Amino acid sequence: MSDSTTTKQVAVTLRKSLIAQPAKIKKVVAGLGLRKMHRTVILQATPQVMGMVNKVIHLVECKEIA
Repeated sequence: MSDSTTTKQVAVTLRKSLIAQPAKIKKVVAGLGLRKMHRTVILQATPQVMGMVNKVIHLVECKEIA
């Protein structure tokens, strides 16, 4: 397979609490599939997902998976 057909994955971990965050930020985090602190989800690195991660980068940790 060529690299263009395989999509990269990212591991997104919620590192900080959502307490005192605006509702819009809470919805973005929920949209990423994160529910509890220190939980990790594996997502495809699409432009939509990476845009969501950039909105909440101050709350999450993101690592690229090979």
